[in-house]
Amino acid sequence: MIRLNDIVVKFGDFTALHNINVHVKEGEFFTFLGPSGCGKTTTLRTLTGFIEPVEGSVLANGKDITHVPIEERNIGIVFQSYALFPTMTVYDNIAFGLKVKKMKKPEIDKKVRSIAQKVDLTDEQLMKAVSQLSGGQQQRVAIARALVTDPAIICMDEPLSNLDAKLRVQLRNELKKMQKEFGITTIYVTHDQEEALTLSDRIAVFNKGCIEQIGTPNEIYNHSDTEFVCNFIGDINRLSDEVVNEMIAHGADLSPANHNYIRLERIHVNVPPKAGDMTFEGVVEQMEYYGLYIKYYINLGSEVIKVIEKNDGVNIYEAGETVTAVMNPKDIMAYPADGKE
Repeated sequence: MIRLNDIVVKFGDFTALHNINVHVKEGEFFTFLGPSGCGKTTTLRTLTGFIEPVEGSVLANGKDITHVPIEERNIGIVFQSYALFPTMTVYDNIAFGLKVKKMKKPEIDKKVRSIAQKVDLTDEQLMKAVSQLSGGQQQRVAIARALVTDPAIICMDEPLSNLDAKLRVQLRNELKKMQKEFGITTIYVTHDQEEALTLSDRIAVFNKGCIEQIGTPNEIYNHSDTEFVCNFIGDINRLSDEVVNEMIAHGADLSPANHNYIRLERIHVNVPPKAGDMTFEGVVEQMEYYGLYIKYYINLGSEVIKVIEKNDGVNIYEAGETVTAVMNPKDIMAYPADGKE
């Protein structure tokens, strides 16, 4: 559906993107994820036509669109700021692209009202000025405007970042539902790991103008290809040499020359060890109560590890208690200390 082949983007002497290669399948929800300044928005803007690469090509449905003007790419865009016309009505904002295409009024009206219904905008809201709407409603208008022209692809650049946390989660769920309903190929840019993991079919993790890994949320989280991805996605423990050496002494296939990591939920507190598990005695330094789960900070002597346990309402350990941390070497992700993945 979409291919970015060996894309290089430069701003003067600065190389913003280094040989970016991405293949997005039709109907896929594909996310560009990474910290600020990593190249994810630059890649999106290259795809949509706002930036022209110095090397490489952009293909959509097998057609080279590298030098095709923005308005001819058949790509819907939802900007971080929404880029709506504040003094115009919601109706006119949504209808804007259709008017540019010189469609007839009855057809415009039919399409505007149809898409408004699908994104839960009422007839009453259609007649309001955009400035009268809440942030969440404005976001729906931006999505409706992007979808009403029936684009083959929709690109979204941090569309939820201006909303409060509760509304962000609510609209995140609605966004995924809408995307599945429309079946439209979606490219989504975010720095929010949780957003990427919950929304995406696949994720490309960016770092310093390069892609570190492309994979499903499970692959990115549980089978991180690089140390950067491992650290960027979610919370994790880097195990001390003392812990690693003790595991090696008991037969674990690990190397102290590597950087060894384990996810918080892969360690358990005061449970009977299973085959291959190893146990470490420690003292709870701190506990954080989140309701659904509890986060413990356990001092093993050589380091303090973080553990997340499901809250059963019974087995809760307070600061100062001695506990046993149980982990399996198979759950450890290891990376060369020299950074060569």
